[in-house]
Amino acid sequence: MAGGASGPPLAAAVSGAGGLGFLAAGYKAPEAVRAEIAAVRERTSRPFGVNLFMPHPIAADPSAVKVYAERLAAEADRYGVPLGDPDGPADDAYDAKIALLLADPVPVVSFTFGCPDPAVLADFACAGTATVVTVTSADEARAAEEAGADAVCAQGVEAGGHQGTHRDDPLADGTGRGLLTLLAEVREAVRLPVVAAGGLMRGAQIAAVLAAGAAAAQLGTAFLACPESAASEPHKRALTDPAFTRTELTRAFSGRPARGLVNRFVRAYGPYAPAAYPQVHHLTAGLRRAAASAGDPQAVALWAGQGHRLARPLPAAELVGVLAAELAAARAAQAAQDARRAQDVPGGAAS
Repeated sequence: MAGGASGPPLAAAVSGAGGLGFLAAGYKAPEAVRAEIAAVRERTSRPFGVNLFMPHPIAADPSAVKVYAERLAAEADRYGVPLGDPDGPADDAYDAKIALLLADPVPVVSFTFGCPDPAVLADFACAGTATVVTVTSADEARAAEEAGADAVCAQGVEAGGHQGTHRDDPLADGTGRGLLTLLAEVREAVRLPVVAAGGLMRGAQIAAVLAAGAAAAQLGTAFLACPESAASEPHKRALTDPAFTRTELTRAFSGRPARGLVNRFVRAYGPYAPAAYPQVHHLTAGLRRAAASAGDPQAVALWAGQGHRLARPLPAAELVGVLAAELAAARAAQAAQDARRAQDVPGGAAS
């Protein structure tokens, strides 16, 4: 969860409790990533992962970004901050972060917004690092398998935050697959282990995706409300605030489709936001920080999955335990139901 939520305290707490915590390297300088890796190692000896953003080719229309900036001028006045420079870094220091993680390997590295070159994946394999590529379609999963990834993470459209599509095509907005459909399609397309992600908030949901063939489940929004999460307080409160009635995919804050709670900013600017990532991300960065500092959730990117109302503000380790217990209970209930059905079928108990 890039943007600060998924830092060392949360990643270490999840790993220490038996999960696989992840650091978000997106939007951070390489030295900051190095420091956070060291901080996790100080907190736990358990395995953890690091997530990287793939770099984006510059394809945005500068005139569309300029028009959007003019529309946002009123927000700059409202919060007393200048708009950011849309021509900020576009590659998120990808090469430097790759070099860092190869020089000082971690157990798992995952990738969002695309698939690395086969040579990069081979280098990680030689370093003993498992690689996971986020996919939103069977075609993306095939590309990841052909490139040499160890696993794929199937991200359903229910997921909070950015959709991890390998190519940002505005004509494809609104066509994302639900998790269970995507999971089935990806499992039929590749032989790699598939991690399921998108809208998962309870142990029973984890049981469902495991029963559908997933090798593991990935949860994000479920951990946003934890005290170890570095999400802003307005963001944490909004997850269960009845004033926020729904989520939607929007380009308003970053120029790329991302699922968040619908607030004033999304309603006012979502229809006009251009397909321009990371230009719009840089443009709105100061506005988002100012709104969060003011405790105003109406101009914060309140990234959240569709299950946000089920968020529980528990310590992360406790939440891992609760989810594990719910998963065990769901599996036991299913086993009992299967046994009863077998007894109801003539000859079933003996077969």
